[in-house]
Amino acid sequence: MNSLKVKILGTITLIVVVLVFVVNLLEYQHQKRLIMQVSAQNAVLLATTVQHTIENVMMSGRTDEVQHILSQLKSRERIRNLRIFDERGLILNSAISREIGFQVTPDELEMFKNGKQIAITPITTPNSEKIFRSIAPIYNKPACHACHSADTPLLGALEIDLSIDYLQSYLDQDKLFMSISMILLVLLILLTIFIFLNTYVNRPLNTIFKLMQRVEQGDFNVQANFTSSTEMSALAKNFNMMAKKLRYYMDTAVSHERELALTQSKLAHHHEMHLVNQKLEDQLREIENLNVSMEERIEEIEEANYRIADLASELEDKNTNLGRAVDRLSTLYKVGLAVNSTMESEKIFDLIVETTVKTLKAEIGYIILYNPSGQDLHVTTLKGHEIPDEAATTIPMKPSSVSTWVIENRTPLLIPDINDFPQFDRYSALGYERKNLICAPLLVKDEIIGTITVVNKLDNSTYNAEELELLVTIAAQASIAIKNAQLYDEQQSTYLHTIQALVSAIEASDSYTRGHSERVTRYSVELARKLSLAPDRFKVIERAAILHDIGKIGIDLTLLHKEGELSPEDVHALQQHPVIGMKILEPIDFLKDVRICIGQHHERFDGRGYPNRIAKDKLLPESRILAIADAFDAMTSDRPYRKALPVEAAVKELLDHAGSQFDPELVPHFVELIESGIFGFSFNRENLPRESRKVVPISGYSVRTF
Repeated sequence: MNSLKVKILGTITLIVVVLVFVVNLLEYQHQKRLIMQVSAQNAVLLATTVQHTIENVMMSGRTDEVQHILSQLKSRERIRNLRIFDERGLILNSAISREIGFQVTPDELEMFKNGKQIAITPITTPNSEKIFRSIAPIYNKPACHACHSADTPLLGALEIDLSIDYLQSYLDQDKLFMSISMILLVLLILLTIFIFLNTYVNRPLNTIFKLMQRVEQGDFNVQANFTSSTEMSALAKNFNMMAKKLRYYMDTAVSHERELALTQSKLAHHHEMHLVNQKLEDQLREIENLNVSMEERIEEIEEANYRIADLASELEDKNTNLGRAVDRLSTLYKVGLAVNSTMESEKIFDLIVETTVKTLKAEIGYIILYNPSGQDLHVTTLKGHEIPDEAATTIPMKPSSVSTWVIENRTPLLIPDINDFPQFDRYSALGYERKNLICAPLLVKDEIIGTITVVNKLDNSTYNAEELELLVTIAAQASIAIKNAQLYDEQQSTYLHTIQALVSAIEASDSYTRGHSERVTRYSVELARKLSLAPDRFKVIERAAILHDIGKIGIDLTLLHKEGELSPEDVHALQQHPVIGMKILEPIDFLKDVRICIGQHHERFDGRGYPNRIAKDKLLPESRILAIADAFDAMTSDRPYRKALPVEAAVKELLDHAGSQFDPELVPHFVELIESGIFGFSFNRENLPRESRKVVPISGYSVRTF
């Protein structure tokens, strides 16, 4: 009886039997109430029908038929008695004639007096028969006034006793049927559960028990393989792993025992082991003596350990402070490397802000430059927040601005919680919320050039004085780097303005080329913008377009203005102006790519250009853009040797020479710009010949754009 299967079946059987008994009992009570309601309705209906029948007979003057009607109804199987009595309880008429003249029981008279309508009540007779007794009042109607006084409202009552034992027999039969059905259902459920347990639980467990007996007997090469359920599959898998590990451990133990037996047999044959044991005994005695002395010094060692622990705690604090100092020095070193790695202002700003935000674990960081002449602030670099399109990066100075306060006081500011500083704005003009921040001035000697700020610590903690000191130190380094970058930008700008002035002087001497560099620059910049060039490459094409003809300083003016046909020597001389331009710009290091672009702006896509016949795969993208812009302006401008071509003719030349002289991928983009009207030309591609609307690479002809 201790079997798991028997326990499960017994528990389920008990639960099912209880549930079935409760359901059967509730259903029986429900049917019983339903039968009582139906019987009551039948009794009401019968009493009403008999009442109307008797009233009709009496109104017609046939009172002698009342006894006959009651007797006929009494003969029915389920009607036990019918009688009519008055308000005093005297029986006026009855289906049982011997009752006439007797009094009804007090209960019947009470039922009649309490109910003005039909009264129904179930009654059990002395012979245990269950009946429904209905009492219906008989009212004095106008038709009865011939034989009854109109002052009497109630003439009497009709009582009917209706047996309901036949309904009880139906209920007992239904109860028996339900009991048998429930017993069969319980047996079916138990049979199903038994089959389930036997198939999915008992069989796999019996298999496991048999395999375990084999393992107990020393047979480890057993394998359980059944998939009746996920749990049993897992049990089989774990059993197989256990058997495999047991086999491994048994083999290992046998191997070790063999090795141990072999070792012991070898040691038994060596007499030296006896001598070694004696020496070991002597050493043990010495060790015991040493232990005695060691115990005496344990207390001294414990005291020393306490002292060492105190020193270690002090050393740990010093190491922590030293680590912070090392971190600060490392950060400052990284900032120094970053700002000294480039002289471009934008890169320096990005490097300083990124390093500062990362070091101080800030959510947002930015640099603001101060414009003393305009009394406004310019946000140059913002990390950790996108500037909204409608927000301006140049903001006016106002008292509630943190940067304004730092600039006016030339003092760093630490705000651990913005709620404690109501004089400053909680929300920046750039759209983010400030919770805590540090702001330090960017000072070069006595000149303040701006501020550097970090906002909102990432771990939701607050900034402290050490972090403020670190930001001040970073700001000191950043100030020098930013000032140097500004001076470097001014120096570059001076170089460019000087060289551009030389180019303008060259163009001013020739009415045909006046404004040529400005127009080429405009064409090149728009095409570069359409191609989404990177900012540094955008600057290269812009500078190269301005300076592309600087080499013409070294060309004879009479040759530049020559109207007739050019000799081969003249062509060769003119073709040297890219080389001359490269030599002029060679001393200026920051114009290296600009110099290369100028040297290549007359090279062809097919490698047949000048001065070096460079093929397409070695041409800078900027030089390909410049070649198209230079050729288009040359064709649409007056030259000594010809008048300006119409825009349609110039576009046709570009399309016809795409793939040979010009980059076939760039020409369609430039034509789209012309067609858009951005350059002020009125042009429609549909006006071109059909064969010129597509890019058709040709060779053998080059547009003259010296």
